[in-house]
Amino acid sequence: MMRILFFILGLLLSTWSYAQCSICTKTAGDMGDKVATGLNLGIVYLAFLPLTIIGTIGYFWWKRYRKEI
Repeated sequence: MMRILFFILGLLLSTWSYAQCSICTKTAGDMGDKVATGLNLGIVYLAFLPLTIIGTIGYFWWKRYRKEI
């Protein structure tokens, strides 16, 4: 149970890291803070649905096969 909590916490904290390539970061930084914030939120927005789907499938798979052991 503790592993799952750490996994979920890690996923939530990773959305605050706002990963970008260095060129995009420099270009967005040169344009201003508003553009950089918009780029960061766009990356999180695009990553949210696939990560949610993968996480849901993984959770149900783990829950199903855990009962067999």
